[in-house]
Amino acid sequence: MTAPNLKNPTTIIGKTECVGIGTTAKVGILTNSGASDKVLKINSVFAANVGNSNMFVNVAIANTVGTAFTTHIAKDLIVVPNTTQIISSKDTYFYLEEGQTLETQVQIAGTSFLSANGVEFVIGYEDIS
Repeated sequence: MTAPNLKNPTTIIGKTECVGIGTTAKVGILTNSGASDKVLKINSVFAANVGNSNMFVNVAIANTVGTAFTTHIAKDLIVVPNTTQIISSKDTYFYLEEGQTLETQVQIAGTSFLSANGVEFVIGYEDIS
C-alpha cells in the first residue's frame, strides 16, 4: 500500500463512472482497492433522479481496510423527480485513498423501498499513480 507522490505522479488518467441504483442496500459506486498503489481524485459526483418520487440520497466514504468507518459527504439529501443534484464539484474535490470506497444508499422519501427506476450517479475522477 503505497500511495503515489501527488507532486510527481507517474500517470493521471481522467475517468467517468456511471452507476444506476435500484436497491435500498448500501452500494459501492467507486472503490480504490487496498493494494492499488494509487489515489483517486474525485472531481464531481452527480445524482439524477430518474423516477417519479422524491428520493433520499446518502453518499459516504467507507474505509474497507483496517478499522471500519463511514463518513458521509451527503446525508438524507432529497432529489426531486427528473432532476440532478450536484453532490460534489471540482471546487470541493476529495480523494479516495487506498482501501476506501465511495458508497451510496437511496430510498423513496417516506418509504423503505425503491423502484427499479431509482437514482443514477455519474462520478468524474482522476486515477493517479
